[in-house]
Amino acid sequence: MATNQVAQIPAISPLTIKERTGSISTAEIISVLKGEITALHISPAFSTELAEEITTNFVGSPGLKERKDGVPGQYVGASHYRKDAATYFAESKNAKPFVDALFENLVDPVRGIFDALKRELHNQGIELRLARSEHGQANVCRALSWSGSGTFSLDPHDDVAQVLCAGNDYELSAVAHNIVAALNLYPSVPEEGGNLRLWSHKPTVADRKSQSVEATGYPYSAAYLEAVPCREFQLNPGDICLIDGGFVHGVTGQSGNGKRRLVLNSFFGFARPDLVLWWT
Repeated sequence: MATNQVAQIPAISPLTIKERTGSISTAEIISVLKGEITALHISPAFSTELAEEITTNFVGSPGLKERKDGVPGQYVGASHYRKDAATYFAESKNAKPFVDALFENLVDPVRGIFDALKRELHNQGIELRLARSEHGQANVCRALSWSGSGTFSLDPHDDVAQVLCAGNDYELSAVAHNIVAALNLYPSVPEEGGNLRLWSHKPTVADRKSQSVEATGYPYSAAYLEAVPCREFQLNPGDICLIDGGFVHGVTGQSGNGKRRLVLNSFFGFARPDLVLWWT
C-alpha cells in the first residue's frame, strides 16, 4: 500500500523555457533534443498570411478525416498512435499527397525546419531522416484540428509511452529512451483558450502504471496533477512550440467562437547518437 502511495506522488521536474519572436534556430532545436531546454515558444515564427492559406487548404482538403481516438476533431495525415508499423506506414503513404497539398504553392515551414536541421546535424556527423520500414516512410507532419469547451480540449498526456510501446516492428521505439520532441506549428488558434499547458512532471514507467496509462500516456487525472506546477502558453497564428514530449502536457478548453485550433504536429528524437528520426 505504501509503495502505491509513493507512486501516486508525481516528482517535480523543473521546466527550462525559452520564449521569443523570430524564426526558429537549429541550435535551439538541438538544445531541446539534448534536454537543455524543456520548451521553446516563438511568437510569431511565420506569417499570418501563410498561416491563413494553410488553414484554408486544410478546411478544403479531400483528405480531411474525423478523429476516432476519443478526441473530437479532424485531421489530415497519419498518426502512429496505437497502430502497428504496417498500418501506420500504409496510412502515411496514402495521406502523403494530402499532406503535401496543405503547402501547395506555399513556403512549407515544416519542411524548412526539417531541411535546416538536417544540414546542421549532418555537419555534426548525425543523420536526420523520416522514420521508415519495409512498408514505407513517415510524413513530415500531420495537421490536427479539434474543439472542446470543457477543462481540456486535449487531456493531460505524455508522448513517450506511445513510442516506448510502439512495438519491435518500429525503429522509432528506440527514441523513447532519449527525448521525444514534439514540434507544433499553429496556423489557426481560437481567440480564447486552446492554450498549451505544460506540467513540471516527467513520468516514469511506474508513474504511468499508477495512472493505468503505461501503453498510451493518456490521460493523466486532475487529481494526480493537482499539486504539480504548470506553465501555460498563449498561442497566436504563426506560433511555433517545441517541447520535450516526455513532460505531461495538454490543451485547455476553448471558447465557442467558431475559430478552429489547427496544429501541424511532428515528433522527432535520437534513435542512436548518430541518427535522429522524424515521424508523426
